[in-house]
Amino acid sequence: MIRPVSADDLDRAASIVEDVLAAAVDRDWRAATGTGELNARDTAEHLGDCLLSYAAQLIATPPGRYVRFLAVADKDASAAEVLEFAVTGARILSSVVRTSPPTTRAHHPTGLADPAGFAAMGCVEVLVHGLDIARGLGLDLIAPADLCEPVVARMFPHTPAPDLDPWTHLLWATDRIAVPGRPAQTGWRWRGAPLDEDA
Repeated sequence: MIRPVSADDLDRAASIVEDVLAAAVDRDWRAATGTGELNARDTAEHLGDCLLSYAAQLIATPPGRYVRFLAVADKDASAAEVLEFAVTGARILSSVVRTSPPTTRAHHPTGLADPAGFAAMGCVEVLVHGLDIARGLGLDLIAPADLCEPVVARMFPHTPAPDLDPWTHLLWATDRIAVPGRPAQTGWRWRGAPLDEDA
């Protein structure tokens, strides 16, 4: 049985991404590609907002909706400061995961999620958006198998691929790479609800 995703996993994912991206904070992140149409700077800002919104969900647990706020970095924030904003979002989410009872359930469009689910969502956000930024800056980012395996098992049970290493599986499941002989995961979606509960 795969272990649950924890706040420690999210902290580890954030540290990995921070260590890689810190090598390029002297560069113009607005000139580097990020996720989709976003540049690297705006991708990091989006990441921080996502993670803070997940923390808010676990704190407020509003029924059937998100807490109504948008978190943004200062418009003049440097690359280092926008990276700090994103990593701070991860650290706040991990703190909330640690202090939320395991019975907590909070809204996400992919199902009512528990604290471990939000930790796993946070790991996916950090790792794949971190990879998007790293690629735009010409950096390499590789996440370890023991971190990715429980994240993939929790978030992507509908994309079984036991022959793939967990990092490759995560990137394929989130449509970051193509895998020969497997369908592209365009329009990909993860599972928010715990695996033993209705989605």
